[in-house]
Amino acid sequence: MNPIEAPKWHMNQSTFKYVGLIALLVVAITLSFASQALAADGDPESVGTVSRIFDHFVKRGGYITWFILIPMSLATIALIVEHSISIRREKILPTRTIERIQDKLESRMFVDGLRYTESDPSVISVAINSGLHQAENGYSAMHGAMLDSVEQQADRMMRKIEYLNVIGNVSPMVGLFGTVYGMIRLFASIREAGGIPEPARIADDISIALVTTFWGLMVAIPALTLFAFFRNRIDELTTECANKADKLISIFEPSVEVPISRPIATAPRAASVPQQAPTS
Repeated sequence: MNPIEAPKWHMNQSTFKYVGLIALLVVAITLSFASQALAADGDPESVGTVSRIFDHFVKRGGYITWFILIPMSLATIALIVEHSISIRREKILPTRTIERIQDKLESRMFVDGLRYTESDPSVISVAINSGLHQAENGYSAMHGAMLDSVEQQADRMMRKIEYLNVIGNVSPMVGLFGTVYGMIRLFASIREAGGIPEPARIADDISIALVTTFWGLMVAIPALTLFAFFRNRIDELTTECANKADKLISIFEPSVEVPISRPIATAPRAASVPQQAPTS
């Protein structure tokens, strides 16, 4: 099993999560409105309040609100829920996984460690697995493969949360587009009427035109805020993951033996003996 392919199935599962979460949210919102209507049965004032809010902020918001901004808000909620589940310490640095990997490596059970990291989808397992596959090429190759794996998985998570950044930047522009379109229609109706209509009608039309801006900001503020939060969380956890993985594979680092300097034994210098002059 290629260690780089491990997160791909996880990403496919995330795609199914998006669809399921969006469907559940649509059903929940529908049931919420239905329950409010049923709870307000027999209370004309409550029924009128719920009806006015729904009519003003949803029904009279126009096609831009119905088919663009509300679906974007549901997608934002689905992404936030999915990222809160997948981008957390238990998925990136599970304590039990680290302990099992450490036990296997310290016990010299390298084959079992390789098999265990192949079956575990956490980020640190995939990184250790990439390093173990390079064991025959030396510690430097293992260290480089481990760092590359952590970086690739961090980039993959960054690309996943980028959708929140896109939604957060696009939704205010969509809302502004809806507001401009509503104002154009308002001034066109004034021109067709041949004069200034009643102030109450103008205020109502402007209020409806601003509904799209309201929805755009309501989508953008949490999307951009949580995008920054998840980005910082990814940076923090992946940096910690790289440091922890580096410590785990340090068992393969060759020890550097420092030669001990020994004094060189030299032959003792012969004492100079004065030669006796030959006797005649």
